[in-house]
Amino acid sequence: MPLAVGHKLGHYEILALLGAGAMGEVYKARDNRMDRIVAVKILKDGHGARLQQEVRAIAALNHPHICVLHDVGPDYLVMEYIEGEPAVSDKAPGPLPLEDSLRIATQIADALEAAHKCGILHRDVKPANILVTPKGAKLLDFGLAKITNGTAGDATQTCEGTLLGTAAYMSPEQAQGRSLDERSDIFSFGCVVYEMLSGRRAFGGGSMAEVLSAVMRDEPPPFASPLAPVVAKCLAKAPGQRFQTMTEVRVALEAISAKPADSRPSVAVLPFANMRSDSEQEYFSDGLTEEIINLLARIPGLKVIARTSAFAFKGKEVDIRAIAAALGVSTVLEGSVRRSGNRVRIIAQLISAEDGAHLFSERYDREMSDVFAMQDEIAAAISSALQTKLSVESPNHRHYTPGLPAYEALLRARHSASLATPASIAKAREYLELAIALDPDYALPHAELGFLFNVFAVMGVMPAREAVPLGRASARKALQVDPSLPEALSMLGYHAAFFDYDWKEAARLFDLAMAHGSISPTASSRYARYLAVVGRVPEALEVHRRALSEDPLNPYLRVNLVVGLRAAGRAAESVDEIHRILEHDENFGLAWNLLALSLLYFGKHAEALSAAERGLALMPWHAPSRGMLAGLLALTGDQDRAAKILERLGDEKAYADFAGFMLHSLIVGKLDQAADWAAHAIGQRWPVIVDFLCLDLAAAELRRSPRWPELAAMMNLPWDR
Repeated sequence: MPLAVGHKLGHYEILALLGAGAMGEVYKARDNRMDRIVAVKILKDGHGARLQQEVRAIAALNHPHICVLHDVGPDYLVMEYIEGEPAVSDKAPGPLPLEDSLRIATQIADALEAAHKCGILHRDVKPANILVTPKGAKLLDFGLAKITNGTAGDATQTCEGTLLGTAAYMSPEQAQGRSLDERSDIFSFGCVVYEMLSGRRAFGGGSMAEVLSAVMRDEPPPFASPLAPVVAKCLAKAPGQRFQTMTEVRVALEAISAKPADSRPSVAVLPFANMRSDSEQEYFSDGLTEEIINLLARIPGLKVIARTSAFAFKGKEVDIRAIAAALGVSTVLEGSVRRSGNRVRIIAQLISAEDGAHLFSERYDREMSDVFAMQDEIAAAISSALQTKLSVESPNHRHYTPGLPAYEALLRARHSASLATPASIAKAREYLELAIALDPDYALPHAELGFLFNVFAVMGVMPAREAVPLGRASARKALQVDPSLPEALSMLGYHAAFFDYDWKEAARLFDLAMAHGSISPTASSRYARYLAVVGRVPEALEVHRRALSEDPLNPYLRVNLVVGLRAAGRAAESVDEIHRILEHDENFGLAWNLLALSLLYFGKHAEALSAAERGLALMPWHAPSRGMLAGLLALTGDQDRAAKILERLGDEKAYADFAGFMLHSLIVGKLDQAADWAAHAIGQRWPVIVDFLCLDLAAAELRRSPRWPELAAMMNLPWDR
């Protein structure tokens, strides 16, 4: 039975019933001794004795966003009385404005951080336990709290096998009655922030069993918000994939608070569907999509998602809102292409991600000779549709209209290159050379051939001393045809930096390239790599992030960001970025290699070995992967297998071997041997060696060794920069 008004609990006088729950009832009361209004929670039978020790410790917490615990009785808690509303309730359902959600989330993260530092887990973080007042948010009700030693790895065992908390906000491990640490509170916190931003619970169901099943197995529907990546990481099913501390969560939230919102209109162009059963025509529908992306990218003030990220959804049944949320855009263009003989039909629709409304829809049925005019019309129509709502200027006029056969050869080259196999890349080279032969004044094939030669050098398909001069000649030819191509200028800057080690000339060329109003994320990322090597790491990170905002699912751009973060001494953040790559593509071999090096840095040798095994399985031709695995095998005691892998390295061409042998030497601590291989790599002008030696964690010991001044001088860099 609820207590009557006027009932006395010691010197506390009951004034009103505020609410009731599984643990007991909460009353508004007067503290006659201190002459103040308080909240009194009467615990049901069986709860008081078990929790008394924990709540006495919690009473020592003193934080502006934690409800103060004043006193503990034999079966009741006395808390600060707060006039406020829950963060989300029936009276004030979400979604809340971003600014409000961010403020509340940051304050509660700060509160939980303070509790965790005192070794206290909350275990019942939910909207009802967060009251919003004019002075800020308050975290309430530590009735289920548990004391630990205050470290993420020190899990409480007292609730093993016991289900405590509120189902929709439990972590998977809490729902299974397993031991908990502060990462469980991080998951529950993510559920709350998700609900504030999306207006719905992350995990629902018609019964507790259904809700708990969703918590353990389902991913919540995506939503569009700058906070979405933070929430997603909080809600990772495996504790090891979440933020590891509330400090990390708070820092991530504060970084978003400090970043000005991107108010630009934005669009992602999804791959146009090929409406013919003939897969041979796939190159044409893909190529037409990419051309429209390139045209839109020249519109001032419009954020356009690059090809790599837009094409990540090709062939997948994904809701438009989910795609928009993943890519951070407000509109999505989708369409279809049907080519029959000399005629082509294109249907294009521009869709608002917010409400699914069609902002633009049109069908084009023309001769193939009109394909360029159709592309221009589609870009202009999109610009017009967005201009009505978002004030965007019209697109620039096309710089050059190539002959149709050369254009088709370029589209076939791009399609082949996107398959990313040695055979397909070789085929792409043939198509680009055909396009150049058909139309020598067409600048794009020259520029893209220059980039392709650089890929040959990086992958070890061709020695850099052969590939880079060919790539440079192609880039220069592109500039002769069209002096305004920033891609060609960027490539020449890259060659000056990472092949010639001419940092002054690289600066000049990159400055020219970046002066253009429209530059691709890939070119921007090249520039960021240059900035990091010459010691301008904070600028490099900013350029990397801008590039990723326009191509967020491009794994190679994120690899470059990982290297930049390592150079900035932010190793833990770099691991987060590696996991982001693997979340989208678990078969991206370079990410496993980066993860292996990170785990090695943190002393987790067995886990590093497992990651390196995965990397080599995905890229069996990759010499650095072999060297890394051999080094980790030797480090963990398997000398015989390490020796066999090193023998297989000897089967490769000499110019590809050095990277593998260098990594092996670094991992096993043979610095002089590693320096010899590094010197060989520098002499061979392998384009990746400069970044690795100057920035990567794996080369840190080498940079501190007596051999470093010699290596730095070979790259024309100051040894102590």
